[in-house]
Amino acid sequence: MKTVCCIICLLVYSKLFFGQDLRKRLASEIGHLQVDDQMKHGILGISIVNSKTGEKIVEINAQMGLVPASCQKIITSATALELLGPSYRFATILGYDGKIANGTLQGNLYVLGSGDPSLGSWRYESTKEENIVNNWICGIKQQGINKITGSLIGVTDRWENEIIPGGWIWDDIGNYYGAGASALNWHENQYDLVLSSNDSIGGKVTIVSMKPKPYQVNIESQLTAAAKGSGDNAYIYLPPNGKKGVVRGTIPVGEKAFTISGSFPDPTSQTLSILSDKLSIENMMPDSIISDGKKNSIFFQILKYESPALDSLNYWFLKKSINLYGEAFMKTIAFEKTGFGSTDNGIDVLKKFWMEHGIEKASLQIIDGSGLSPQNRVTVDALVKVLQYAKKRPWFKNYYDALPIFNQMKLKSGTIGGAKSFAGYHTSKDGTEYTIAFIINNYDGSAGEIVKKMFRVLDVLK
Repeated sequence: MKTVCCIICLLVYSKLFFGQDLRKRLASEIGHLQVDDQMKHGILGISIVNSKTGEKIVEINAQMGLVPASCQKIITSATALELLGPSYRFATILGYDGKIANGTLQGNLYVLGSGDPSLGSWRYESTKEENIVNNWICGIKQQGINKITGSLIGVTDRWENEIIPGGWIWDDIGNYYGAGASALNWHENQYDLVLSSNDSIGGKVTIVSMKPKPYQVNIESQLTAAAKGSGDNAYIYLPPNGKKGVVRGTIPVGEKAFTISGSFPDPTSQTLSILSDKLSIENMMPDSIISDGKKNSIFFQILKYESPALDSLNYWFLKKSINLYGEAFMKTIAFEKTGFGSTDNGIDVLKKFWMEHGIEKASLQIIDGSGLSPQNRVTVDALVKVLQYAKKRPWFKNYYDALPIFNQMKLKSGTIGGAKSFAGYHTSKDGTEYTIAFIINNYDGSAGEIVKKMFRVLDVLK
């Protein structure tokens, strides 16, 4: 009996000693980071807890609102999975009004959007552009329609007209990662700009093609050629609903098909134009395209297309950090809970939900769903609480699997100017599970160097 008691005591003392040693080592590494030259004008927030017990391992500036960048996505993701459900599917409906006589639709053709961010996406076989459009054409023909005398109308009145949230910066908006969310989206609201540069530094760069071409948009190249190996330093400037844009910056010399990606300024018109082009090929060209119409009260459905399930879309949202998906999720939460799909309504629903689960509204000062705005402020304590909540939910496995791997840990990362963040989970060699949120704002110098220093802190958990 004495031997058993001694063994138990040794295990208890060993655990206590290890816990104290872990805290000391974390404090030491964090202390080194705080006095590092890169942090002279910066600030960090870190919160690490034992995932199973909730015990706080370390907490510094845990209640301070900091710019989270894309780590904010873990909040939007968990909210969508909880409030919409992992099996939720976006529905896009094709229909018509009027009547069909002798193969002619004497009326309008409608596309009703619900914010599906994957419509026309290349990520799934079912969502690919050619499959969606071919199914629409097939459905139209099955109704006996060979000609259309009315308009092709996009119905988007259940969502706000503004496709981007407030706070996004001009340098981001025209580029693929600045794609806003509409009730009708297409090809992840992304197109490729193919460029050609001559062989002299400072020489002109020309636009070879745009794939798929943005609807009624012209882009002027103000690019110049830079040294070989200088990489992509080109930015597209094109406002929402704009028709004229410019691309500025540099690409390397001697490139014949250098590709950058931009965002459609008018996703609804883009969607309709793709269908209209196909209708034209089939000699069923409608009289006009209307991107902000309303459905007639007498309406006949041709077909209903449903997106992949939310948990599948969420995989790409977290794994590839697709901002469009976050904005679509936020507006969809708003539509399902308030009847109108707006970012502001979605944020209100999100804050109310998390307040009911122990997170103060002031710790979630957010204005978008993706974290792209530099005006967002979130506490590391709030991030940890969201991650801890997720662990208890039936959808957690899909949520966890969607997190990328950084530093051999399951972490969502975030990066925008002067801000770097990581949040997620890690299981140490001894089996201890940790929940982590770590944000640094206003660091100086290289992002790559600050990340190495953040990982030195997190390596203590291994």
